[in-house]
Amino acid sequence: MEIQIKDALANLMAGIKTGDGKAIADQMARLDELLEQGRTTLHPQLVHFLQNRSYAKAVMFLGGEQDIPVGVCGGRPGKV
Repeated sequence: MEIQIKDALANLMAGIKTGDGKAIADQMARLDELLEQGRTTLHPQLVHFLQNRSYAKAVMFLGGEQDIPVGVCGGRPGKV
């Protein structure tokens, strides 16, 4: 499932780069579907990024990056 998520994220980023609204909407819907299908089996941090539409962070997570910046979640300031 992570491969499908990576593909959808890559397609989403390509759609954003080219300004293709249909591709963006289609890939966001696909990511929502994949999240619902894999919610119980995916890593909790990846679920968090996908459900909050932190797609750049999801790409970083799937790429194995360790220094993913902390953001603002639930209206609380992020930790530094």
